[in-house]
Amino acid sequence: MDSLQLATDNLEPNLKGKFIHLDVILPLLESLKSVFEITEIGKSVLNRPIHQVKIGTGKTKILMWSQMHGNEPTTTKGLFDFFNFLSNDSEVAQQIKNKYTLLCIPMLNPDGAFAYTRENANSVDLNRDAYLSSQPEMKLLRTLHKDFKPDLCYNLHDQRTIFGTEGFNLPATISFLAPAYNESRDYNEVRLKAIVIINKMNKALQEYIPNQVGRFDDSYNVNCTGDFFTTQNTPTILFEAGHFQGDYAREESRKFIFIALLSSLLGNYENVIVDNELDDYLRIPQNNKRFFDFIYKNVKIIDNSVEKIINFAAQYQEVLIDGKIHFIAIISKISDLEDYSGHVEYDCEALLFNSDRKCFPELGKKATFELNNLTKFNNGLKII
Repeated sequence: MDSLQLATDNLEPNLKGKFIHLDVILPLLESLKSVFEITEIGKSVLNRPIHQVKIGTGKTKILMWSQMHGNEPTTTKGLFDFFNFLSNDSEVAQQIKNKYTLLCIPMLNPDGAFAYTRENANSVDLNRDAYLSSQPEMKLLRTLHKDFKPDLCYNLHDQRTIFGTEGFNLPATISFLAPAYNESRDYNEVRLKAIVIINKMNKALQEYIPNQVGRFDDSYNVNCTGDFFTTQNTPTILFEAGHFQGDYAREESRKFIFIALLSSLLGNYENVIVDNELDDYLRIPQNNKRFFDFIYKNVKIIDNSVEKIINFAAQYQEVLIDGKIHFIAIISKISDLEDYSGHVEYDCEALLFNSDRKCFPELGKKATFELNNLTKFNNGLKII
């Protein structure tokens, strides 16, 4: 079975780019009501509806939620692609629906999605509200967890382009975590159940993105949703959709989320050798913060009348303007870049930097400049 082809074939065409909000998914939910059980289960701070999609009749119950952070839509796209796959009558889709009951919240934070912010309308990070449960969206998730009593939880997120896989000069396109349940970050039976599934997903993804699957940091914080649910004895898996080469709209990354979801539900988890599973999990390279979107090398500057050769980096900021996400390249670091890589790198060949008549880059400024007044860069990219 070619999982990447399946992901491509089931791509939801009405979900594109990075601005995915409630008005975009409501028509899709309406169209899925003929095949799945779809229910409005609560409201956001600003009274926007929150829906659940219930799929399958199997014994094993999985609770999954996406867009807990409103500006992290890639897993929402991958989730709807997976809905498309499960809505057909293929043998594999039917097997999944017979084995599992999936309870999916495709958009937990609709207010944040509209504003394209990480937080909800009360400026609270829902993924730091699990223990206190102060926000209506988190109260809803906690209630679902209590009532549904899932065997597994999938916590679906995006991660920034800064992350790579340790030991490889490659982006962390997908990362996973079996969250800790205590400060010592010990491994118990609950955490090991999540690890077994992560290993299955990693094995499947290595066929398509070798060495681009990372292991997220497992620092313990009971306020984090995954950590909290793990302390409640529910195996929980953090999914992080990251950067794939050149894919800033994350139309490729969504396919790898689809592959992860599919592979997690195939086969069985019995008769596993725990020591081997833990070893395999710990061999997944950790995420490291080694990337900038742009690095400019061998740039000549004039500092206090002295010529110098430096390197500097720029990072995109994502800004919502008139209903569209704009990528604004901002100068983020100057020199000391030996341990960093760029998704795009330029050798500037000791040409003189010039921006607004200044012969040196400034932190926080847009990466629009010239070299020797001839070679031009606009918003990070070389244009001449």
